[in-house]
Parts: sequence; C-alpha cells; structure tokens
Amino acid sequence: MEIPLDLLKELPKTDLHVHLDGSLRVDTLIDLARKQNVELPTFDRKKLEKLVMSGKNCRNLGEYLRGFDITLSVMQEPEALYRIAYELAEDAAEENVWYMEVRYSPILHTRKGLKLSTIVDAVIEGLQEAEKKFNIKTGVIICGMRNINPETSLILAELAVAYKNRGVVGFDLAGQEENYPAKDHQDAFFLIRKNNINTTAHAGEAFGPESIHQAIHYCGAHRIGHGTRLYEDGDLLNYVNDHRIPLEICLTSNVQTGAATSYETHPLRFYYDYGLRVTINTDNRLVSDTTVTKELYLAAKHLNLTMDDIKSIILDGFKSAFLPNRAKSIMLNVVNDRLKKY
Repeated sequence: MEIPLDLLKELPKTDLHVHLDGSLRVDTLIDLARKQNVELPTFDRKKLEKLVMSGKNCRNLGEYLRGFDITLSVMQEPEALYRIAYELAEDAAEENVWYMEVRYSPILHTRKGLKLSTIVDAVIEGLQEAEKKFNIKTGVIICGMRNINPETSLILAELAVAYKNRGVVGFDLAGQEENYPAKDHQDAFFLIRKNNINTTAHAGEAFGPESIHQAIHYCGAHRIGHGTRLYEDGDLLNYVNDHRIPLEICLTSNVQTGAATSYETHPLRFYYDYGLRVTINTDNRLVSDTTVTKELYLAAKHLNLTMDDIKSIILDGFKSAFLPNRAKSIMLNVVNDRLKKY
C-alpha cells in the first residue's frame, strides 16, 4: 500500500540537514537579483529553475553544486539572508516540519565585505521571526569548509562558540570530501568540543568509510551527514550503531550526486533494519527540488517502508535533534501523542 503524500504531510517532522544556500525560492532569487542588480544566467523563471535545480540533471557532486554559484550571488546582503531564512522556515512549517536545523557557511556570504557576525545575525533573526508566526522551532549549524582551509574552519568554529545559546546549535564540516580530509580540521572541532557544542560532519557521501572514521574519531562528530558508504565497513557500522550516532540521510540528493545508484539500492533500508538511528532530510530544497514530505514518500515507496517504519524514522529525527535534553523530551512526548493518531 502506497502511503499518500497528503498523509505524510500531516505528520510532525524534522529536517536536520538542510542548507540555506540550496533552499531558497526561485521567485525570491529573481526578485533579489533585480533589487541588487545581480546578473543571473537568465531571468526566465522556467529556464532559471532548470539551472538552479541542478540536482535533476547532474552526474556527480561537482555538477550538483553548480546551482549554488547562482544562489550565492544574491546572498551577500543582510536583508537577503534574513528573507531567505524566514521563507525557508515558512516553507518547512507549511509541510509540518516542527523542528529544523539550518546549516550554512558564513564565509560564503562575505563577497560584499559583510562581517561574519552581521551574516549570522541576519539568518538567526529571520528564523526567529518565522518562529513567532509559524509552528516551527529552529536552530543554526555553522559549517567549516573542507575545501577552503583549516584556518578558516577555526575562525568559523570561534564564531559558533560566540553564538552558542544565541541561535547556533551545532558545527559542521561541509564541502568536497575527496582530497580534503576531515582530520585537517581537528583544531576547529577541538575548540567546538571544548565548548560543549554539538558536532556533525558531512562524511561518507562522495568518499568511503575512512571519511566517516575521521569525522567520528578525529572530529568527534555526534551525527554524520549522509553516511551513504558506511555499509562498506562493518566494524565502523557497528560502532556507529552501538554509540547511537545518527545518520542524516538525504535520499534524493544521494541519488542525484551518484552517492547512491538509485532509490531502491540506497542503504537507508539496510541501516534502518540493522537498527541504526536514521533520519530523513532534504539537503537542498531548491537544488534537489524536494521537501521532507517528498523524501518520506520516496523512502516508503522505493524501500517498502510501512507507516510504522515512517513513524519510527520520524521519532529518530526528533531524538537526534541538537536540543537540550529537557526540551527534546517535551517535544518527543507531544510528537508521540500526535503520531498515535495515524
């Protein structure tokens, strides 16, 4: 029995792995470009959509990332960052995402000379304004970048420390995996852990389980972004399972970048059956043309997940949130009560 999209939309959900610069509205992109006098490849909405939804016709991660060149061009002013953050929370709330962690790397928004603190303030203010109006709670994850340099990651880690308890809930390592090992960024993660801040890291997406090993053992990651290739190392897989390290699964994105050959062969089902803590996320709502509802639908359809399986994965999402334990417990109780109705 196929689970209807409308039913999945009604369920309370999380989105723990969503990039701000990959999740804006096309109309907003055009509007901001006009206001800022930014030259887009085209102002024709349909043609632009094809370009920024680069996940749909790419062969690898490199081609997938092309859409970001376009989105980032309009994300260099505080008003734009505020608006994009606000609209992302609004769009997520519209499909009953109750809790969302938005990640981005402030260093990518400094082309016009903005201070890092101005960038973080704008995003947090946009999200907090949306929280007042919609049924959603949010947090920010600041990303160090593998392919920039470890020194920049350390600066971004210092920024995350400064904004602890002020909207920032975690630190991530993003960017190209191959040839940019996580262990090079140990100093940033040491500072983060020393300040008792949550950590996640993109790992095992385009590179093998060694990348996941480094994320956990060199960087102390509390969650793993993607983890698509974890199954290649059974010993590490058992460690991740035993230590309840959640995986931030992004199905559509993984298929689009070639990290998984198809929905049917994605290791999510194996991970779930084996007992790992798995969460389902969008990665990039615009670039991958997706929503959490759609991701759950595709998981159920292609991996034969039942409604009970979906509810279990949704609960794993709330359990994996970078929230204080008391706040998490309260939210989990409410979510549990709501899910019993389905």
